[in-house]
Amino acid sequence: MPPKKKTHEVTLALEAGNAAMVDLGKMLGPTGANMRAVKVEYDEATSKNRGEIIPVVVSVYEDRSHTLVYKTPPTSFLIRKALGIQSGASNPLTQTVGTLSATQVKEIAERKLPDLNANDITAAVQIVAGTARSMGVKVAQ
Repeated sequence: MPPKKKTHEVTLALEAGNAAMVDLGKMLGPTGANMRAVKVEYDEATSKNRGEIIPVVVSVYEDRSHTLVYKTPPTSFLIRKALGIQSGASNPLTQTVGTLSATQVKEIAERKLPDLNANDITAAVQIVAGTARSMGVKVAQ
C-alpha cells in the first residue's frame, strides 16, 4: 500500500493539557481534521506539563487522519519561566528584567537541544543566551 498523501501541515502553540477548541478550530477547520480527536490526543500527551506552551505539528492526510509531532516549549517561554517573569524588556538595549545563571542557561539549552539548529550543547547554550539577551535578560558567566 502506498504511503498516505499529506494534504496539510499546521504548527500550533497550545497550552499543555488544556488545548482551546477555539484555537484548534481557527487553525484546523480548513484542513478537515477531526478537531476533537486532535484535542484529546494533545491533552493526553501533554498533561504532565500543564501550564507550559508545547508546540505541535499536525499533519493531515487525504483520508482526514492526522499525526502529531511534539516540539519543545519556546526558548522565550522557558527563560520567562526560569526567571518567574511575565515578559521580556520592552527595550532590551536599555532595560534588564533579570539575570540567568550559567546553570539555568545550560538546563534550558539541554531541554531545547532536539529542536535547535545546534550540533552540541555549547552551540545550544549560545543560542539560548542570545535569545535571553534579546529579551533584556543578562546571562551570568
